[in-house]
Amino acid sequence: MRLKDKVCVITGGAAGIGRATAERFAEEGAMVVICDLNEEQGRRTAEAIGPAASFYKLNVADRQAVGACLDEIVQRFGHVDVLVNNAGVLRDGTLVKVKDGVLVKEMAEADFDLVISVNLKGVFNCTQAVAPHMIRQGGGVVLNASSVVGLDGNFGQTNYVATKAGVIGMTKVWARELGRAGIRVNAVAPGFTATEMITAMPENILSGMKARTPLGRLGEPRDIANAYLFLASNEASFITGEVLRVDGGIVIGT
Repeated sequence: MRLKDKVCVITGGAAGIGRATAERFAEEGAMVVICDLNEEQGRRTAEAIGPAASFYKLNVADRQAVGACLDEIVQRFGHVDVLVNNAGVLRDGTLVKVKDGVLVKEMAEADFDLVISVNLKGVFNCTQAVAPHMIRQGGGVVLNASSVVGLDGNFGQTNYVATKAGVIGMTKVWARELGRAGIRVNAVAPGFTATEMITAMPENILSGMKARTPLGRLGEPRDIANAYLFLASNEASFITGEVLRVDGGIVIGT
């Protein structure tokens, strides 16, 4: 019961790594607050976990909505001990595609802006909203979802990589700024993980992912959830400003 009586807010908690994290935290005694834009899936996840879980519909890119949601959660539970900034989207595409000297395709500005607004600004919005509450209560934990591509880069992911690298930078800044208030801030960088989005890919793509991972398999959402659990717990009480790779040993591009 490493998170007994802790109130843990998990954005993007309706499915995938977010859902696995919510389940794992509840197993360890936490009161889990799932925040997600997908209301139907979010409510199903909260119901499946049971009385320890509740759901709030939230678009993390909507700054005003984030502030109102966090205030409501604090009013209801009295405190927020852990924030997991897990919400994220993908809109992959190469920077440009040129054929026979002619530009035939490029990453759409709308796709760049959307990924930045959710994956990067959303993390900023949620952390800035929760930080004053954590300061007043004397401490807390913020955990940010980065990715191995934020460390190594990846073909066709200019927007996504920019956000995941940016999250690492913000993690290190906030660890410095908030440490004296007893708030620890860390990031987790998953490798290829068997979420619904990944497992829907063609088998030849999945085989390539496994082949590039020294441990020879995709990560399971629970593998990432266990990393979040460790960093959220008192076992990690002297760890802040770090990026924990959970990737089966992969190095992108090799």
